[in-house]
Amino acid sequence: MPETTMIAAINRTLAEAMRGDERVLVLGEDVAEGGPYTATAGLAEEFGTERVVNTPISEAAITGVAIGAAQAGLRPVLEIMFVDFLTLALDQLVNAAAKAHFMSGGQLTVPLVLRTQGGAGQRGAAQHSQSLESWLTHVPGLKVVMPSRAVDAAGLLATAIADPNPVVFVEGKTLYFRKEDVPEQLPSVPLGRASVLREGGDVTIVALSRLVHDALAAAERLAADDGIEAEVIDPRTLMPLDLEAIVASVERTGRLVVAHEAVEQGGFGAEVVARVQEAAFDSLDAPIARVGAPFAPVPFSGPLEDAYLAGADEIVAAVRGLR
Repeated sequence: MPETTMIAAINRTLAEAMRGDERVLVLGEDVAEGGPYTATAGLAEEFGTERVVNTPISEAAITGVAIGAAQAGLRPVLEIMFVDFLTLALDQLVNAAAKAHFMSGGQLTVPLVLRTQGGAGQRGAAQHSQSLESWLTHVPGLKVVMPSRAVDAAGLLATAIADPNPVVFVEGKTLYFRKEDVPEQLPSVPLGRASVLREGGDVTIVALSRLVHDALAAAERLAADDGIEAEVIDPRTLMPLDLEAIVASVERTGRLVVAHEAVEQGGFGAEVVARVQEAAFDSLDAPIARVGAPFAPVPFSGPLEDAYLAGADEIVAAVRGLR
């Protein structure tokens, strides 16, 4: 299998989508120059600046233009540099894009993909390091994607671009340049289908984005040190959520740990916990444990940020604490 990175897989998928459908366009700040992480590198040279559009520094304007383009029959992929900056675009995204189909009685569709990246670990401080995906999952009409691997990022992005609804595609910045083996032909990945990355019969670990890799590392440690075999599930999409796959795993293992980088308070893990205990309460042999960040802004200081972020150690401790 050839080796690639998540950012290269995203770039390849964007190019393939633009070659296959002239309605697909890319817009955002500095996208014609490749953007801050090279996700759009080379697209302006191949497709021109009429389809790879540099915009002013106005997230509300970028999103508003994309919504109008989508309603007019195009398939825009807009980039918001940091998920933190979605605060400036939420009116357009939540009150226009998410509601247009419902409020028009099904007459309007908004087939756009909003790509953004989140997460900490690069000393970006409190305004460039947040994980705000749970905000988005609270909005009816939005689909929310959060891949952890290059192959899934490519397959899910292709599916999102073809979807008739607005999709927010949240990429983990610390995963961008992680090298992975991928097949020559990147498979399509449907929205709403989780991936079981490691099978086990003692505990289920549901993890998001960067924490998927930490969960896999934790599972290996637990097997080697404690004889605990953990099943690791990556939901891949938060809305729609593959609750059936998670519940089926919990019914086999009897225990669940949910891990994400976001602040634990109000994080998406709470939704998973609530829905699993409702669907599989009689199968649980211990209270469900959550792993997340403390209720504080992301520190700029390197040592403080490292201490702030949850990882494999916290997942191992959560599993060992189940009774």
